[in-house]
Amino acid sequence: MTIDIIGAGIGGLTTAIALEQKGIKTRIFEQAEKIKPVGAGIILASNAMQVFEKLGLKKSIEEHGNPISSMNITKANLAPISKVDLSFFEKKHKVKNIAIHRGILQQLLINELKSPIIKLNHRLKNIDFNNKKYLLTFENGEQIQSSTLIGADGLNCVVRQNLFPNNTLRNAKQICWRGITNFKLPHKYKHELNEAWNKTDRFGFVQIAEDKVYWYALKSFKNNKNEFEINNIQTYFKNYDPIINKIIAATNNKQINTAEILDLKPTENWYKENVCLIGDAAHAATPNMGQGACQAIEDAYVLSQLLTKYDTNHAFQEFQRLRLPKAHQVVKVSWMIGKISHLSNPILIKFRNLLMRLTPTSLNRKQTEQIFQIPKL
Repeated sequence: MTIDIIGAGIGGLTTAIALEQKGIKTRIFEQAEKIKPVGAGIILASNAMQVFEKLGLKKSIEEHGNPISSMNITKANLAPISKVDLSFFEKKHKVKNIAIHRGILQQLLINELKSPIIKLNHRLKNIDFNNKKYLLTFENGEQIQSSTLIGADGLNCVVRQNLFPNNTLRNAKQICWRGITNFKLPHKYKHELNEAWNKTDRFGFVQIAEDKVYWYALKSFKNNKNEFEINNIQTYFKNYDPIINKIIAATNNKQINTAEILDLKPTENWYKENVCLIGDAAHAATPNMGQGACQAIEDAYVLSQLLTKYDTNHAFQEFQRLRLPKAHQVVKVSWMIGKISHLSNPILIKFRNLLMRLTPTSLNRKQTEQIFQIPKL
């Protein structure tokens, strides 16, 4: 059996590796003309790193990234509001949380494939069902017959648009800037993710390699993202801690990616016959929990296990049953965090901060463990 995967992102590549290790051949179709590093970082949380340990990738990822042992929510001046100590989970699951350049991770995954078939410049146009197979038509004019198909092509998934109608993208009314810059962080920040919350905006930063920092900034808008110009980004966060302003100043504006924050309204249908959606194609979440890619990685592990136990359609059915509750919980909680982090009412902001400070460590740990726990199959 050969399984066709649409999308050579983190989820698609991890799925291909996991299937290859099970003796299942794959073909990957990627819309980009070439694989090039995207100017963004990623934090591989414990659940993702547990999967990569099982796939034999833990060591190489650790060597190319930076371990993170604390996730902090702060005020704009970096005064602490809430903290999640990740060292507890490091000891429990025997893996670290790793911050890494997304492009480097993607290349590590490509290098891990022993017999890669990755067809670039293959943007899927439409899908037709013909004689128990799927006819894939690409924008470059090529047509390919597929017996088993996995849609891993992200939020704007063409597979989903063709075969799973009536899905809704939700706009959070927030603009997000992401950048990577050469910057020497003070030692105390080297193994932390810090996210500073202010009034209708926030700023996060984390070290991803020696003297290299990944940062992201979000701001609410009323009508459209063009309300805010990238050339003015320094002024939007001028009231934040000086180190944040130094990080922004050290970044070339041409190296900053801009996007609106969207998610996929939870849908109950991820598979149809011999077609299945994974990652953002099935359950795109806003990035407020840092779990988008991690959930796709978890999908890859679970699906590869099931495809060696059951026939394809049964495997897809079990995959949806096992993964849907947790993935949808991530979508819902992430959407909620996006709202409470951008409050504008000063009284509500004070109440929110007080509530977060008073939340017991045991409760924070319990909630985090639910995310970090991967299924036993």
